[in-house]
Amino acid sequence: MIELKRILLVEDSANDVALTLAALEEVHLANEVVVVRDGQQALDYLFRKGEYANRRDGHPAVVLLDLKLPKVDGLEVLEKVKGAPELKAVPVVMLTSSREERDLARSYGLGVNAYVVKPVAFPDFVSALRELGLFWAVVNQPPPGSPGATGASK
Repeated sequence: MIELKRILLVEDSANDVALTLAALEEVHLANEVVVVRDGQQALDYLFRKGEYANRRDGHPAVVLLDLKLPKVDGLEVLEKVKGAPELKAVPVVMLTSSREERDLARSYGLGVNAYVVKPVAFPDFVSALRELGLFWAVVNQPPPGSPGATGASK
């Protein structure tokens, strides 16, 4: 049995979480989506600390990361993930409303895999997530140790 690749959604806006989950459902991505609401929870999940110390093994196939987060912002989360040898291969997609050039430049400077500005209209958001989801959760080969990775232990 093939295990679907897990997606980590880091988003503090309940409305954006609902829209993202609805968009993923609309494009029929049945992957498990783990939702965390702030940057500290994202780091705890990824580094298996605090409430996530006993989560199941493996890293997500992709992290969908908002830029503006409480406690620890998205850029700091990105910097810590890409600076950790055990996590630097995990794809991170900045999914944000920021069109600021400095955010874009800093994100790529820290090693983000993609930077996507959230479309305002729901149909456009669904389309963007369809393309993101199909690529990162279906087409892309995840890093070793991720659920669904080729050669990963079952």
